[in-house]
Amino acid sequence: MAKQQNIRIDLNLNIRGLKKSATLAINEQSRQLLQQGKKVYRLGFGQSPFPVPEPVVEALRRHAHEKDYLAVKGLFELREAIAGYYERRHGIKRTAEDVLIGPGSKELLFLVQLVYYGDLVIPTPSWVSYSPQAIIVGRRVNWVKTNQENDWRLTPEDLESLCAADPERPRIVILNYPSNPTGTTYTIERLKKLAEVARKHKVILLSDEIYGELHHSGQHVSIARFYPEGTIISSGLSKWCSAGGWRLGMFIFPPSLRWLLDAMANVASETFTSTSAPIQYAAVEAYQENPQINRYLEDARRILRIIGRTLHSRLLEYNIFAPKPLGGFYLFPNFGYYQHNLFKRGITNSQQLCEKLLDETGVALLPSYDFGRPSEELTARLSYVDFDGEKALQLVREAYSDKPLDEKFIDSCCGSMLEAITLMGNWLQL
Repeated sequence: MAKQQNIRIDLNLNIRGLKKSATLAINEQSRQLLQQGKKVYRLGFGQSPFPVPEPVVEALRRHAHEKDYLAVKGLFELREAIAGYYERRHGIKRTAEDVLIGPGSKELLFLVQLVYYGDLVIPTPSWVSYSPQAIIVGRRVNWVKTNQENDWRLTPEDLESLCAADPERPRIVILNYPSNPTGTTYTIERLKKLAEVARKHKVILLSDEIYGELHHSGQHVSIARFYPEGTIISSGLSKWCSAGGWRLGMFIFPPSLRWLLDAMANVASETFTSTSAPIQYAAVEAYQENPQINRYLEDARRILRIIGRTLHSRLLEYNIFAPKPLGGFYLFPNFGYYQHNLFKRGITNSQQLCEKLLDETGVALLPSYDFGRPSEELTARLSYVDFDGEKALQLVREAYSDKPLDEKFIDSCCGSMLEAITLMGNWLQL
């Protein structure tokens, strides 16, 4: 049976006590320690280390003069380019009218909860902002706990159990893959079964595929292929295009949910008005067919794959379990093997674990409690982006264009992260 926890908060109280986003907080804390002259291994904040692809940067230069307010739904040429991209790459046929542009997918995730009156279903562990956004809006949150044995992925059986308990209740189910914080993804067979359950209960699937293009083998498959009428795809430039600070995200709707797109656009017209014009014009280039961008993506995937697998192996050497990463740039280590040692040192939950680890070794992780896991669970998120992405791309192109990446590559680019794993492993064994 799916384990769930319902949260309903009075609208007058839903902001009180809300803390700063965990990912932003750890970045600021790490920066403060660095300013104090301390060595910090920044494995907490999940920002892409690579530069923005040069064709996209050049497009921004050309359009820096654009100053007009654009359409609330987004620049038509950009929405058209995105629709074409998803048809070419993923076989999903949409038009410009099915695309909504916003100042980051985070803002659009908030708006859809504001507009659609229904419960939010979140498999845990999940990205840190899903639940706080629902709390701000005053929506009920259904946590669906996953487990380590299943690599922390939602099962069709658990989704069925939750929906069957109250089949008439409207719901948005968030499916994020490749996953933040676990780095795992779903097989086609699992996606098809989840789609069957979603269709049976007429739930809206919000498929957060912001890391889709960073699937380490370039084989990401959208669940929208199997449940096209009820799936909204969420993505943007922040991860695959390394342009988090540009703040451009998009939702791709099925025609059957055009009413929801229009409702969100109406709210957007009274809130953010429109997304930055120069950024939208530049983003058109990101979604065109471009050999230079294709090469950039292939190289980034190769780099993330070898780093993720190397760090995963090092963790296992210290009896720290984590699912093998398949996309994005995260690992979700479980420190339960050291529970007895940690308890003797007064460490009984993930928050204390990460605070002590940062204070005593300089290694910054995020506690799993911020991702919806029980406080006492000794798990955390590790983000393997503490390296010079521009240097790594250059090295791949100059020395590894025709051969596999190896330990020499890892040592030259990622020595700091290897050092962090050693420090962490030794600290756990004290």
